[in-house]
Amino acid sequence: MTSPMPEPQLHRRSSADLDTATLYRLLRLRVDVFVVEQACPYPELDGRDLEPGTRHFWFADGDAVLATLRVLEDGPGPDGRMVYRIGRVCTERAHRGRRLTARLMQAALDEIGAHTCRIEAQTYLSEMYARFGFRADSDEYLEDGIPHVSMVRPAGTTPTPNPEVTPA
Repeated sequence: MTSPMPEPQLHRRSSADLDTATLYRLLRLRVDVFVVEQACPYPELDGRDLEPGTRHFWFADGDAVLATLRVLEDGPGPDGRMVYRIGRVCTERAHRGRRLTARLMQAALDEIGAHTCRIEAQTYLSEMYARFGFRADSDEYLEDGIPHVSMVRPAGTTPTPNPEVTPA
């Protein structure tokens, strides 16, 4: 009989509070998923990970990063309030199906609150993001050969806990 996997720990750090080794592990997972697994060579190091307003969220088991995403400040919207962008959402292959992505999304959206939030979603994940209040804001397009759709969670969307998400 196998024992259940240990409960991973949720972490959140601003770019200024992120140590080099952890940043390396976050970037390594993103490259493993987006560049290697999806066979999609693209400029992963886009300069935004170290911006002052960037926040990184991840689940870890010890030093091993299991899932991650980042929240960027995209500047003020038409109403003058900050617009946020969630991106680089990924989970290590062996840990998919554990709802880590949903829990990361919930943590990030809890922090963003009722501000406008955008995401460039791989099309096959758009229904999952819709459960968090995002709606398609573009036609489907190809980015690096993968179908995507722009999605927005409008300002004023009341952040409501997802009943399927277990608090970390």
